[in-house]
Amino acid sequence: MDLNLKDKLFVVTGASSGFGKSTALALVNEGAHLIINARGEERLVAMAGEYPDQISYVEGDITTDAVISEIFRKLNGRFLDGIVINAGGPPAGSFLETEITDWDKAYESVLRWKVKIAKEALDVFLEQKYGRMIFIESVSVKQPVENLVLSNALRMAVVGMVKTLSQEVAAQGITANIIAPGYHDTSALDRLIKAKEKMGFSEDEARSIFEKATGVGYLGDPDDLGSLVAWMLSPKSKYITGQTLSIDGGVLKGVF
Repeated sequence: MDLNLKDKLFVVTGASSGFGKSTALALVNEGAHLIINARGEERLVAMAGEYPDQISYVEGDITTDAVISEIFRKLNGRFLDGIVINAGGPPAGSFLETEITDWDKAYESVLRWKVKIAKEALDVFLEQKYGRMIFIESVSVKQPVENLVLSNALRMAVVGMVKTLSQEVAAQGITANIIAPGYHDTSALDRLIKAKEKMGFSEDEARSIFEKATGVGYLGDPDDLGSLVAWMLSPKSKYITGQTLSIDGGVLKGVF
């Protein structure tokens, strides 16, 4: 299927690994141009070196205003077709284990920067009267995950924000949606595995627990999710906005 993404421009954050990298590669394979971001310049240089005509990058901590501003300066007046807003989550832990300072940090790392980058993107999209916004969050926004209280709480705030802004800009040709992944074979699963190890499970036993928690019996492939995000960024998704799409292999037990 031709997604009509050739020569279109997208921003992808958290692009050096996991869902961000899978999404970036899916877009590149469709002929798109990218501005990618992550911490750790070596992997960004490698990706840009592999696709020198399609990828440029901004290295740095996406939760900071300076890095967000640099990404949008790099547009240099070009038409921006869409943005993937993605980064790692806060540390694992139960409510009783957290301190109030952990909640302050979680606000900064999960919610605040996404409000900032969404506002920057909307300034561009409203002028264009077109844009796609995809937030990659977690299945925890629909079904809390054990030992992830900070993620469970703050990611739900992102959903409320995205749902509201999607209604405000829908008539302007702008869509905003959330992808809510379940257990996938990415480095993000490591923090859950480490939490299980603290409870006495081996690494293999912990991984098996998460595999068995899915209906299908195995972990998700981030490349599959990346292909879905590419479709969601395409003109073909124009009638979908304000939605939270769960990609979880059957982890969710609820109807919606």
